[in-house]
Amino acid sequence: MPHSAASLANLDLVTLAERLGRVCRERGVTVTVAESCTGGGVASAITAVAGSSDYFGTGYVTYANDAKTRLLGVPERLLAEHGAVSREVVEAMVAGACRDSGADIGVAISGVAGPGGGSADKPVGSVWLAWGDAERQQAECHRYPGDRRAVRERAVRDALIGLLMRIPSHGE
Repeated sequence: MPHSAASLANLDLVTLAERLGRVCRERGVTVTVAESCTGGGVASAITAVAGSSDYFGTGYVTYANDAKTRLLGVPERLLAEHGAVSREVVEAMVAGACRDSGADIGVAISGVAGPGGGSADKPVGSVWLAWGDAERQQAECHRYPGDRRAVRERAVRDALIGLLMRIPSHGE
């Protein structure tokens, strides 16, 4: 049964992560994460579930731009032209994470969690998320209200929900 954002919106992180694990096992899918502003929050939520090593083998926390380039293969040109908080960079992050880890699907996150660091075009609370694999990615920009903790928590939640909504059936 496909998941909808509305059906997942009120679930807590533990329940989302447990559901992700169940779906990954049922469909034979492995996942990876490439995180910047969430600092490993998505990986932490996933690995809080016992047995998560069945479907989660590798995660990347690439907080600095040079780490995005070195570990995930994000071209320096993309970072220079678009900035770390951009569609182009999160799509490159998730593609690189899937390529390096061999995972079937992944999520990447880069944003401005605050309290500083925002700009007119990328205010505090701006977070780009991308889901996909080494070949295809889909990105969304969110503007989350609240303080640093709230922005990071919402990004982690939406990352998990997005994975659940996009996990392919086995063999797709």
